Amino acid sequence: MAMPLHVLEKSVMRKVTLLLKDGRMLEGKLTGYDEYMNMVLEDTEETHNDNLKRIGMVILRGNNIVSISPK
Repeated sequence: MAMPLHVLEKSVMRKVTLLLKDGRMLEGKLTGYDEYMNMVLEDTEETHNDNLKRIGMVILRGNNIVSISPK
């Protein structure tokens, strides 16, 4: 079984897709994280209700993340 922090460690400087609690999907390059799964994404795109929005750099609090999918 893959542990979340091990997956994040292998995904640094790679694209990841995140599903947030409110239903939004974020896709961007993971540039940093901590033990609480707070994350920093660059070149981020947000998808919500089939609307795509480029939002650039994002700092996410770990408790808002439902799932993480490395690309």
